[in-house]
Amino acid sequence: MLINNKKQVLILTIVLLGLVACNDDKNSTTTPAVESKPLELNILHINDHHSHLDEETIKFKMNVGTGDEEFSVASGGFARVATLINQLATEKKNALKIHAGDAMTGDLYYNLSDGKADADAMNTVCFDTFTPGNHEFDAKDDGLKKFIGFLDQSPCKEKTKILSANVTFGASSPLYKTNRIQKSQVFEKDGVKFAIIGLTVAKKTKNSSQPNADTLFTGEIETAQKEIDQYKAQGIKNIILQTHVGYDLDQQLAKSLTDVDVIIGGDSHTLLGPNSLKKYGMTPEGAYPTQLKNKDGQSVCVVQAWQYSYIVGDLKVQFDKNGNIESCSGTPHVLIGNNFTRTAKDAKTVTETEKQIILNQFKTDQVPFTVVEPLQKTLDVLKPYSEQKKKFAQEIVGQATDNLCSRRVPGMQRDVNRSTLGDVCNKNTHVDQHGGDIQQIIAEAFLQQGKTFFGADISFQNGGGVREDVGLGDVTVGKIYNVLPFKNTLVRLDMTGTEVKATLEDAIDGVIAQNNTGSYPYTGGLRWNVDFTKDKGQRLNQIQIRNALGQYENLDLSKTYKVITIDFLANGGDYYATLKTITGDRRLNVGLDYAEAFLKYTQGITGQMGQKKINKLATSEYSTQMFIDKAK
Repeated sequence: MLINNKKQVLILTIVLLGLVACNDDKNSTTTPAVESKPLELNILHINDHHSHLDEETIKFKMNVGTGDEEFSVASGGFARVATLINQLATEKKNALKIHAGDAMTGDLYYNLSDGKADADAMNTVCFDTFTPGNHEFDAKDDGLKKFIGFLDQSPCKEKTKILSANVTFGASSPLYKTNRIQKSQVFEKDGVKFAIIGLTVAKKTKNSSQPNADTLFTGEIETAQKEIDQYKAQGIKNIILQTHVGYDLDQQLAKSLTDVDVIIGGDSHTLLGPNSLKKYGMTPEGAYPTQLKNKDGQSVCVVQAWQYSYIVGDLKVQFDKNGNIESCSGTPHVLIGNNFTRTAKDAKTVTETEKQIILNQFKTDQVPFTVVEPLQKTLDVLKPYSEQKKKFAQEIVGQATDNLCSRRVPGMQRDVNRSTLGDVCNKNTHVDQHGGDIQQIIAEAFLQQGKTFFGADISFQNGGGVREDVGLGDVTVGKIYNVLPFKNTLVRLDMTGTEVKATLEDAIDGVIAQNNTGSYPYTGGLRWNVDFTKDKGQRLNQIQIRNALGQYENLDLSKTYKVITIDFLANGGDYYATLKTITGDRRLNVGLDYAEAFLKYTQGITGQMGQKKINKLATSEYSTQMFIDKAK
């Protein structure tokens, strides 16, 4: 049909143009413009609170006019975390509330509620984002799904965004294709879009926790760069990584990636802050924030907030209009109360004047102690859980006759700042030479239980499976379960001496090659010398086993020994690969909870509660007799 009417032609042209415009809008691959302008963000963050919801105490020495004295004050507690984050979020421009993982496992709150107490406490903060840590997978993928379900029972206006770019859930996982966990999230403040990308530590989670077998974790650096590149292609220039991979890998990420600006970290329980903290028994491993250069030569700000609800990180970031860091600064607020007391017996009450002297000295020393009142709402939420915990935990089962220090690896190169008892353990010469006292005692406890059940010769325990020191004094049921908070049971393995030696080499290689400090082995009935400067297979010598007379003799590589360990290690966790090969008739589930085994040990032969004296073992009984370290 010919169209020769000008009006008809004009109308048809307009219609066709409209159709083209609609089609372009629907299928366009053109990236919408992102406005280029400066941006200020104030990031409030915690990590690794590990079910530590109650306040604790810290001690310090100070002269308030009558000579040096020791004082104590309440510290930490999730109710203080909630108070400060909520307060700062209202005071600061463009606030973000971030939790960088390992909310669960480490206190009876977890054992009694499977993480619900943690989720309920977190929902009094209403975190914007949360990245699952390795311990969120301790009860398999179902445990993580349950925890997210608890978080989602929230009074918050919006659900917390769960972010991890490098986890892929297999078909066996209850999280398969649920899309509840996203790789990343775009936020907008002051008209400027920015992206937060989550990362969960890959090898450690797969080998040191219990994700479903078909749940996979990709490499952190490659995954992060892929996500960053996608956002760069969209014109989003401000990039934040929210990681649970550890301070060392965070620094590698910062240096290896292009276009990364900020890293909010967790996993390694790293204390960052001023050197003034050393005066008060705390040893920071770096500055807060740690400032590095990315692969482009642009600034990257890296932070972490220690552990156990002790600190709220408070980071101010200024981006320029091109999405680069113009400046970053902040404070790792060490949370304390105002209830100062003298620790000396029958000492006089601290006066208001003396309190002010203490607070003024903190300011003079420029130590980031921040006095915070606990949030009543959080205390109210936790009250039923707290009452349940107290009832279960209060029974005394023994007395520690000395401070029993926790240390994963001997030496002074790795994991030397984790002790909750401070420098009394972190700078303990015996611990540096021979490793953790409490790890060694627990290995001995497992051996004794194994002897009771089947005449065990050797026990294996990984250093990272022991979560806390045991301070001088009463030891309660609650403390036992805090020290051993996981849901492990004991397993019997029949192993040759060659397999025993190979297992030790596996575990030590996990420390050196994989930088997994939790792998370091502690055993009952076995001792050795170790040299980290040697190659795998050559690191151990003078491996000796304790015989029935309590004397030590060389390990017989051809002999079969009865070994007791936890199911986690028996299944190859924490790089104990050789143990996983012990199958069939050579493997038997003892059926005893590992914390219960330690509890029975503390109760002693008579089983009378409170009668067992828990002593440090003689140095000759420590697994590591001589330790030669090398720099990381």
